[in-house]
Amino acid sequence: MQLAQRFEAVGRDVHGERVAAQPLGDHLGVEEAAGTGDLKSSVRRSEKIPEAETGGISVKAATEGLLDVLRGGMASGTWLNAANGRYPSVVLGHVAAERLGITRPGQQVWIDDRYFTVIGVLDPLPLAPEIERSALVGWEGAGLLLGFDGHPTAVYERSTDASVRDVQQLLAPTIDPQNPQNVSVGDPSSALKAKAATEGAFSTLLLGLGGIALLVGGVGVANTMIISALERRHEIGLRRSLGATRGQIRIQFVTESLMLSGLGGLAGVALGAAATGVYASTGGLPWVVPLWAVGGGFAATLAIGTVAGLYPAVRASRLSPTLALATA
Repeated sequence: MQLAQRFEAVGRDVHGERVAAQPLGDHLGVEEAAGTGDLKSSVRRSEKIPEAETGGISVKAATEGLLDVLRGGMASGTWLNAANGRYPSVVLGHVAAERLGITRPGQQVWIDDRYFTVIGVLDPLPLAPEIERSALVGWEGAGLLLGFDGHPTAVYERSTDASVRDVQQLLAPTIDPQNPQNVSVGDPSSALKAKAATEGAFSTLLLGLGGIALLVGGVGVANTMIISALERRHEIGLRRSLGATRGQIRIQFVTESLMLSGLGGLAGVALGAAATGVYASTGGLPWVVPLWAVGGGFAATLAIGTVAGLYPAVRASRLSPTLALATA
């Protein structure tokens, strides 16, 4: 899998001017590169909304290749290109669109002192969460309409797996040769890997807790059936004396164990579904209980019940009818 990296170009030269990022496409291992530039503008739903209420949405100038570098997609509308990028048009990240109440392309938002037409809304971008919360204007249009100086603030680069480390070491001196220490290099894919590892550990922990719960439940079922066999010696001896075979006694106790564990499994499924519903309703999330989880959990309880009932069933079947009746 290819990795996308983000690089903050914050270096300044000896005159205090921001240094523009150098081309990265010619470096060995670099497949694609694109950039964004932060603007001091604010975006609002209309000019009637106070300027201070930005909703945490930033305005950025974006190059045409940004969407390809980030492997992003459009939820609706179209991306910036040479035709629309020079006019008052804007593409919104999906979080920015939600905060502005934009539901479809063609609506307008207020940036600085004019309305910009929304031409598209992005899909979620896990590699670049800052883009999700941004309003993106074409590179040329940002210079013509918003006073953008053309210097990128962030450069996004995609390279092959084998060259990630080498490219990462060369980026800072390439972007700002005079002050490479002022360039912050990040690797969002590492954060995604860490998140996936955390989620995997959490899932493993939950599976472990579920396994322990099944083990405890199995021990409980086994103890219940053993006590039942001890207390029902007279019944077992009477059945054996009337012609019941050991196999029939074993089947009886295994069946009872299955019924006991099955009722516990149904109760567990109901409680789990109810807990999921409460959590979903409090968090404003849809209530979804996968059928495979319900079926898998119930099947696991039946399997545990079968195993737990084997020993009590064998023990009950080995009782001598004469001794069972005599000790009753």
